[in-house]
Amino acid sequence: MTRGGREKDQDEPERKCIATGEVSPKAGLIRFVVGPEGTVVPDVAGKLPGRGMYVTCDRASIGKAAAKGLFSRAAKQSVKAPDGLADLVEILVLRRLLDSLSMARKAGTAVTGYEKVKDWLQKGQARILIQASDGSERGKTKLRAPEGENRLISCLSAGEIGLAFGRERAIHAALAAGGLTTRVVGEAARLVGLRLEAGGQDGGKPAEKDM
Repeated sequence: MTRGGREKDQDEPERKCIATGEVSPKAGLIRFVVGPEGTVVPDVAGKLPGRGMYVTCDRASIGKAAAKGLFSRAAKQSVKAPDGLADLVEILVLRRLLDSLSMARKAGTAVTGYEKVKDWLQKGQARILIQASDGSERGKTKLRAPEGENRLISCLSAGEIGLAFGRERAIHAALAAGGLTTRVVGEAARLVGLRLEAGGQDGGKPAEKDM
């Protein structure tokens, strides 16, 4: 089982985490490269040029790699890890997740709003249920995620879900099957690893219900 909760695909490429020494599927790791000025740069899309260094996608591992000079050891040269590296990675992963969710909306494979989400769930069209971390518990219990493992995403706030749908806030959303949905699920799994040790998401009062 992978960090994201998926059954491991035998053909999925693996890499060794420089902080933990564990070999894991690339999907659960963050790739880093050395920038032109000798600074460690997160490559959340895995496309930047240069020799990649991989770290498990959680704050403890990223912090350890930065604090103990493990990036320099892996790069075989002196490099500098910027302050707040885990925070930067979280921002980049969140942006990638919201961009993917926005693209799914434009492609017609994602909807928001209680009634639309309820309709998709009843028709079996929804493969993934998304519910805001700061939504009211009473409201969220009215909708049930589809049967199966890892069918619920709950690491986003109402404001963050709203951004992906061009709204101020959104409590409920649903995703149909498709490649973009697979990408959203993968990025959400990475975000969970970064947010668990940061005290979760927004506290405070629950967000208002969906319009």
